[in-house]
Amino acid sequence: MARLVAGRELSPVELVQAHMGRIEELNGDLNALVLLDQDAIGSAERAEKAALSGSPLGPLHGVPFTIKDSIDVAGLPTTSGSLLTSRQPAVDHAPVVARILEAGGIFLGKTNTPEFTLWWETDNRVFGRTNNPWNTGRTSGGSSGGEAVAVASGMSPFGIGSDSGGSIRVPAAYCNIFGLKPTHGRVPMTGHVPSTLLQHTHIGPLARSARDIALVMSVIEGPDGRDHYAVPAPATDASELAEPLGALRIGYYAQGPVSPVSGEVQTVVHSAAAAMREMGCGVEEVDLPFMRDIDSLAISGTIASAEALPDLLVFTSGREDELAVSMKRRMSLPAPTADEHTAALAVREALRSGFMEFFSEYDLLLCPATAVPAPPHDSAELMVDGQTTPGRTALMCTALFDLTGSPAISVPFGWSSQGLPIGVQLVGGRFEDGHVIHAGARLAAAGGALGRRPPD
Repeated sequence: MARLVAGRELSPVELVQAHMGRIEELNGDLNALVLLDQDAIGSAERAEKAALSGSPLGPLHGVPFTIKDSIDVAGLPTTSGSLLTSRQPAVDHAPVVARILEAGGIFLGKTNTPEFTLWWETDNRVFGRTNNPWNTGRTSGGSSGGEAVAVASGMSPFGIGSDSGGSIRVPAAYCNIFGLKPTHGRVPMTGHVPSTLLQHTHIGPLARSARDIALVMSVIEGPDGRDHYAVPAPATDASELAEPLGALRIGYYAQGPVSPVSGEVQTVVHSAAAAMREMGCGVEEVDLPFMRDIDSLAISGTIASAEALPDLLVFTSGREDELAVSMKRRMSLPAPTADEHTAALAVREALRSGFMEFFSEYDLLLCPATAVPAPPHDSAELMVDGQTTPGRTALMCTALFDLTGSPAISVPFGWSSQGLPIGVQLVGGRFEDGHVIHAGARLAAAGGALGRRPPD
């Protein structure tokens, strides 16, 4: 789209009108977008004038985009899906928003999220539930479910989400698109609501191609001078995505360190491993002994309860009756003791060390993105090949890498017997985001899911 706009073959106004028409057509059923920018056409008209004037254009000039409603956009409220959050409009753009606008992007609107981004289904008491475009009776995942649906259904070319336990990668896998959780610190978290769990939360892009993921990353990455964790890193380069992978060393597991994983998902992971082997990569199954007897979901939950819930008390104290059911459940959990929190942090450090050693031997890890394809709405429990597991199992395959801060991408690759997308996950060493995106591009091209669109 940006290339066509720059070549004066396509007008930004036409692009915005086309996407607004798509939103009008589909959003009533899917409920992905919750706040629209009333000046989107005006922005497109200004972008068109700039393109015709011969002025230098940014890499996203004229391209519409959407933003998860937990990220500040000046002039709009950041509700983060909560009745409790101030309805006052944000004063400043989050850095990621400002950078996309500076690159010429045209803001369309904000997308739905569960309350405070802390659940694995996108539903809240402000805007209601978001539906999966492949089957509206199925969840879109959480917490960037609205963003994944907007992109997958063609209501938005790309969007920005956030990920503390799988909130970009799980919705992307459920909706058959790419979703990247960058290395922690590569993209500033400034302007995210709530401002908590900053050691484990990541902002990243969702898109329908790995090339678009790389392009957006090249725009949004880099320190902003406000986020203590955001650091300089080599720029993301999309120029080599079509090149062969070469002899990468890839370890993989289809279940192993995380279980249970459905047989259909395991089959897709094994197929992905075979595809990478055919590309000339050295691929072998691994068991990751440092993960034995470690429940990464429990560790993640302990840290979240100890560090996030006290911050949320600022919003919730005395107004508990206004919380969504999911947040009431979270707030009712007993707080971990100081010793339990300290023990969880020690395990987190052991996991980080273990993966540092792993990535000294391997270039990438291939593994499931989700335990099952998108489950039905309101699944308090998941059925994994007849085995009943807690609903939080939805994040079992992804939360581990929020603890380590590793770059991880969800790649569309296969299908379930019920016609639902199954994504796989590629994980790399710290700041090896380029390897992850490149491998995701080549792997998706070898699979059977790339380019398929949900039925209207």
